[in-house]
Amino acid sequence: MAKPIHMMVRVKDEARSVDFYRKAFGLEIAERADFPDFTLIYMRGNGSPFEVELTVNKGRSEPYTLGDGYGHLAFVVDDLGAEHARLISLGLAPKDIKQMSHEGKPFGTFFFIEDPDGYKIEVLQRGGRFA
Repeated sequence: MAKPIHMMVRVKDEARSVDFYRKAFGLEIAERADFPDFTLIYMRGNGSPFEVELTVNKGRSEPYTLGDGYGHLAFVVDDLGAEHARLISLGLAPKDIKQMSHEGKPFGTFFFIEDPDGYKIEVLQRGGRFA
C-alpha cells in the first residue's frame, strides 16, 4: 500500500519560506540536502510524519508561475479562531474564516493563507472528516 510522505513546492527564498512555515504551522527542518543546482528542505511538524519539501533552484531570480493546476495544501488545527488570530498577530494576513455545507449539513470551517511564493494553504477546524 502506498503511503503519502511529502508535498513539494518550489520556492525562491529559502530563509523567507522556512520562516513562514515555521511561524505559521510549527514545521521544523527535518533534513536539508544541498546539491550543486538546487537545495531540498524537508519540513515536518510534531503531529505527523508528512513533510513539506521546499525546493530552491539556485540562480533563480524570478518568482514561479503557479499556473491554474495547483490547488492547495491543508492543515488541521484544534482551535481555528485562535490560529487565525495568531497568524494575524504575526502579520501573515490569513483570509476570512468561512463555513461550507454539504447536503444541508456543516462540512467544514476554514480559512486560507498564502506562503511567500503565493501557494494557497487551507487551515481547517479539526472535526468530522477533518479529524
